[in-house]
Amino acid sequence: MTTSRLEADSQVRDKVRDNYRRYLSRGRAKLGDMFGGHVEVGSEGAWVHTSDGGRFLNAGGYGVFLHGARHPAVVAAVIAQIQSHPIATRLLLEPSVGDAAAALVAVAPPGLTRVHFAGSGAEAVEAAIKMARAHGRRRLVSAVGGYHGKTMGALSVTGQNLYQQPFRPLLPDVTHVPYGDAEALGAALAGGPPACVILEPVQGEGGVVIPPPGYLREASRLCRQHGAFLVLDEILTGVGRLGHWWGADREDVRPDVLLAGKSLSGGIVPVSAVIATADAFQAFDKDPFLHTSTFSGAPIAMAATRAAIAAVTNEGLVDRAAKLGAELLSRLQAVAAPYPHLVREVRGVGLLIGVEFAGPGLAGEAILELLSARVIVNHSMIASTVLRLTPPAVLSGDEVALLVEAFDSALRTLGQRYPTAHRLGVH
Repeated sequence: MTTSRLEADSQVRDKVRDNYRRYLSRGRAKLGDMFGGHVEVGSEGAWVHTSDGGRFLNAGGYGVFLHGARHPAVVAAVIAQIQSHPIATRLLLEPSVGDAAAALVAVAPPGLTRVHFAGSGAEAVEAAIKMARAHGRRRLVSAVGGYHGKTMGALSVTGQNLYQQPFRPLLPDVTHVPYGDAEALGAALAGGPPACVILEPVQGEGGVVIPPPGYLREASRLCRQHGAFLVLDEILTGVGRLGHWWGADREDVRPDVLLAGKSLSGGIVPVSAVIATADAFQAFDKDPFLHTSTFSGAPIAMAATRAAIAAVTNEGLVDRAAKLGAELLSRLQAVAAPYPHLVREVRGVGLLIGVEFAGPGLAGEAILELLSARVIVNHSMIASTVLRLTPPAVLSGDEVALLVEAFDSALRTLGQRYPTAHRLGVH
């Protein structure tokens, strides 16, 4: 890079850092510095471009980029919508929201036929809680380690004291049970009035925790037995991420409500959805003003949603997520095998993969090593020892190889830094 280019990039970084510190969050600015102070300014496919002219392979993005960045069909659909009618009055009927709902119902588990669109995953969780309350299910049951968002209702069912403590009291009558323990769930449901149960098919922020086979099916049966309202939070796991359209499909489960988000709009426009049975949706069906939002079903978001669903179908991204995920999991497990004192387990379903490290701080060090190799991954907010990969389903063979090579290099560096468990303080 030329001297003038270096100076220009330095000015860009300084301005961005200063804006974060002055107007946003000093803590976020500090975190950016810890991750090298890079400034992202563009993206395409599996790559993020930075202000210094570099690029990073994006195996993170918190699950948003199943399609990769700026998928051409989704971009074209959104541009066309912007050029005609980007935001609706919400007084008159408007076609794009109905078309998007029809497209979503067509790929949803059988029996889920009604849709409410929102902007974020937490908003979808809030809507589901209200839907359950409209059916008299005021008691909430969720799982330890579950993550459902940070608005007040969603935070109440998020099973992490760290995020809850500063904002208590939260919603009353909330019980957290061990994830994957059907017996504990059954005991909680038997111990009070009918409840609303909110579960993830695989816990993402909890550290890519995969429940025992049959757990979701048994949870569904217990909900029916005890008259509970079942909500599956598939904001991260849905739309093909697990190598199935939905985590519910892995065990042929039909919840009362299924929540979608993250990659639902192809990573272009924020959107989430509550997909419900007709019975669960009754109160919202009867009174359209019972739960509303100005930007719910915005035409630009609906255009993205339709195009994103079509791209998953037309390009076979569900099957590709399954195949790519199996290959990546196998190769990452092989790379980690020589370092049992560093890595406890590499686990995953589809393109949701977690690497659990043996000691505090190792996941953070691994993230920094991967960044130095120009690969972006994420930490897990509820499991500090777990590094999480959510790469796009459009990775090429060369990009898979690059990701595995970067992971191998990061572990070799950590292995040299910590040659034994004793050096880690882990016994």
